[in-house]
Amino acid sequence: MKRRRLTRSIALMFALVLPLGVVAQDDLTQNHTAKHHHYKLIDLGKLGGPQSIIYEQVTRPLNNQGIVVSCADTSNLDPNSPQNPYFIYPDSKVDPYIQHISQWGNGIKTDLGALPGGTSSCTQWINERGDVVGGSANGVMDDLTGYPEVVATLWKDGTIHDLGTLGGNESVAYALNDWGRVVGWASNEIPDPFAFAVFAAGATQAHAAMWRNGVIHDLGTLGGPDSAAYFVNRRGQIAGQSLTNSIPNATTGFPTQDPFLWENGRMIDLGSLGGTNGYPLSMNNWGQIVGQSNLAGDQTLHAFLWDRGALKDLGTLGGQFSSAYQINDAGEIAGYSTLPGDQVFHPFFWKNGAMFDLGTVGGEPCGYAIGISSAGQVVGASYDCNLSGYSAFLWENGSIVDLNTLIPPGSDLHLRQGISMNARGEIAGEGLLSNGDLQAYLLIPCDENHPDVEGCDYSLMDAAAAAQVRAPQVAQTPSGSMQHRIPFALQDRLRPRID
Repeated sequence: MKRRRLTRSIALMFALVLPLGVVAQDDLTQNHTAKHHHYKLIDLGKLGGPQSIIYEQVTRPLNNQGIVVSCADTSNLDPNSPQNPYFIYPDSKVDPYIQHISQWGNGIKTDLGALPGGTSSCTQWINERGDVVGGSANGVMDDLTGYPEVVATLWKDGTIHDLGTLGGNESVAYALNDWGRVVGWASNEIPDPFAFAVFAAGATQAHAAMWRNGVIHDLGTLGGPDSAAYFVNRRGQIAGQSLTNSIPNATTGFPTQDPFLWENGRMIDLGSLGGTNGYPLSMNNWGQIVGQSNLAGDQTLHAFLWDRGALKDLGTLGGQFSSAYQINDAGEIAGYSTLPGDQVFHPFFWKNGAMFDLGTVGGEPCGYAIGISSAGQVVGASYDCNLSGYSAFLWENGSIVDLNTLIPPGSDLHLRQGISMNARGEIAGEGLLSNGDLQAYLLIPCDENHPDVEGCDYSLMDAAAAAQVRAPQVAQTPSGSMQHRIPFALQDRLRPRID
């Protein structure tokens, strides 16, 4: 289920970023003459029901072959109530429809179905080979929780595989690499009240797990009862989150939770920025890890980067809160941060030791970045700071643009969020239909890498004419003392899982 964690601010000292950040700003100064390609909009549709969605965090819905996966409602109502929390979306509301994984590629949409006897399934990750992992109901009721069991599932070569558990009733797979290693969490048979703290469902302990060649491996914990693995890269390194003990902290109500790196048969505690809660949100193929960690006192949190044994506080855009969502193989990072006063969020781009404010589009005051491409393009959303007015954005070539201005006019789908971007410049995200239903989409750029695409407008649009543009600014570290509540939409969207 998705965790929404409220934090309050504490006093911090002002400090300027290193001079290196000032130098780096020259490369990111707003380019008012930048031009953007138009995009062809592919409405990924549903499977007979009203909605389809793509989860924002700890997910890879789009590979470099242009194949995209989403979770789509079928026309059948789910007879199980309550549902397993893995299928609660959006915003922790119960979706009454059976969901299946919908896969789109080369104009063909495929319902990947669920395990025999099961109802719903949903995806977390697709690799370059087109293999997909996530979770599926298996048709069995979990007698310890009262809701249907969900188990880690692999869809490969047209066949669905139940990956099993560590003896308990539940499991979910979050990621897989191109060599067939799958990671996630799996429950054992030991009763435990804290599994949900690492975004796992069930009434027994959840441990980080790796599946390889059909065999499940328990990766253990950092000393506490529960852990979960969220990422695995080409080198076989695994990143996740683990409890370090079983004693709830007075500030959070949970035992201490730290991010970890698992490699060479050992789980390494990445530490914290002084608080008792931290977890990763992305890992690249070089083993660099980003995420967020509470500061001392657990009243504020900052984005972090772990690189070659060192945990670095990435700071903020002047406020007291930040989170790093994605890192590419060049070490460039995208996320969001509060501005001074902690009432407004902006997306940031981090490079070479400096954090840059990317601004917003459409006149909206708030925004956040979710995805970053291998070329350093950033996608995310701008909104009104009050859970409405969402518009998807693309930041590239030193300018930010509303993606809705780059698609053909007259669409019934308003692009709310850009979530993932592949090496071909294609974008997967989530939109809103005029009737209020959510809908997954794919954007194909009308560029030299996509020639002769039917319906493409190959002219370029001037950045200044496309949308409101604001120049990146070098960030400063936090200052002052303010009371703050993180906007509902920007609190952790991890699902248990997976927000």
